[in-house]
Amino acid sequence: MLDSVGSPLTWGAFLVGILFLLAIDLGLFNRKPHRVSMREALMWSCIWVLLSLAFNGWVWHAFGQEKALEFLSAYVIEKALSVDNIFVFIVLFRYMRVQQEYMHRILFAGILGALILRGVFIVAGLALIEMFTAALYIFGGFLVFTGLRLLFVREGGEGDEAGQDNWVKRWAEKYLRVTKEFQGPRFFVNRDGKRYVTTLFVTLLMVETADVVFALDSIPAIFGISTDPFIVFTSNVCAVMGLRAMFFLLENVIDRFWLLKYGLGLVLSFVGVKMLLGVGYEPHIPAFHIPVGISLGVVSLLIGGAITLSLLFPPGHASEPQK
Repeated sequence: MLDSVGSPLTWGAFLVGILFLLAIDLGLFNRKPHRVSMREALMWSCIWVLLSLAFNGWVWHAFGQEKALEFLSAYVIEKALSVDNIFVFIVLFRYMRVQQEYMHRILFAGILGALILRGVFIVAGLALIEMFTAALYIFGGFLVFTGLRLLFVREGGEGDEAGQDNWVKRWAEKYLRVTKEFQGPRFFVNRDGKRYVTTLFVTLLMVETADVVFALDSIPAIFGISTDPFIVFTSNVCAVMGLRAMFFLLENVIDRFWLLKYGLGLVLSFVGVKMLLGVGYEPHIPAFHIPVGISLGVVSLLIGGAITLSLLFPPGHASEPQK
């Protein structure tokens, strides 16, 4: 198996801690459907980031600087990619006309599903890397391709993005008994002795399907930083845990970050090249490992630069580059 700094005790403690935080979040603070305010979203966003940085500090203390930098780099990449996820979620919620007081329920259930899916993808990806060195070439090439696609391929508008996911809605309506309207915060209802799924559940299916697509980008990107199962999994989970709060924080301002797509494209391309260089192609091209500290600096510069330029040059006052 691939080497990991995580012992059974550290794995167990981390998972118990995550389950405890989820229980507090759902059972104490979000038992009743409500409209999440900007203040509440900002508070929870800060809490999740501070908890993640505190865990990063523990990783530094327990396992050293190298592993701590790997965790932080992976966390920053996953957090930045989450912003792109949020844009798609907003499109889906608008398309399905989800009332805001029920959005947090979908996002909470979506996070639980995402944690399971990410765990499965990470285990499968690491198993492939362990069995086949060629898997690193595949992951690296895929990241470069995805990055270049973000840079040069023009995406459709809001209606197109909703339409791409509409096949999930069509499938659900064909094979499941679906209510014609929302039933409050419920995913399932009983009518005339029959079990129905609600429109809210169909929206959840669309969110989970979108997250599978996101994971295909984000998981290989983390492999470009570290192949330590503990670092890969914990950084991913820490980033995903704050996704719901970040959604409500950015819901009304995310369109301002119009250049972030290009920053993410450059990040994915850089990580893909880093992964390919790290493998090399002996005896023609020797392996070359870019230090994780440099990787963190490059990733932070690209993402921070894209966000800063987006704010300095709003889309309404600047022409978007031709794609």
